[in-house]
Amino acid sequence: MPTAPMPTRPAAMTPADLTPAPLDREAGYALLAELAGPVAATTLGGLDGLAPGFADWIVTSLFGGTYQRPGLALRDRQIANLAALTALGGVEPQLADHVRNSLRIGMTREEIIEVIVHLAPYVGVPKALAGLRVATATFAEAGTPEEGA
Repeated sequence: MPTAPMPTRPAAMTPADLTPAPLDREAGYALLAELAGPVAATTLGGLDGLAPGFADWIVTSLFGGTYQRPGLALRDRQIANLAALTALGGVEPQLADHVRNSLRIGMTREEIIEVIVHLAPYVGVPKALAGLRVATATFAEAGTPEEGA
């Protein structure tokens, strides 16, 4: 009985094959300002008194690093953020921030709601409902009119 050939291992990736992960502090603060608008300065406010340097690390590594990678548009990243934060649960302030950020980059209330509703069979109805409560409160704070109104 013939034996099946052994599968070959994929070639090892070299550093030249990997997408660079920049850490650009200036780009991070600029993107945070674009996403969060006038509240950018307070988005991570108070952290320096508690954990000096932590807010700067977050902005530099996340907004100046991960967000700077090619491959996903800012809108797609926001959809991923809405989904992940809704799925996690217990992170209502961060979810509210990303609902506001999504509105600022042009997503509609309907799109944000649909992202959260779409998650219900995957993350559970209670988490989707909690996400919708956060979105509703955030829309009201932002003065975003209801669609079709």
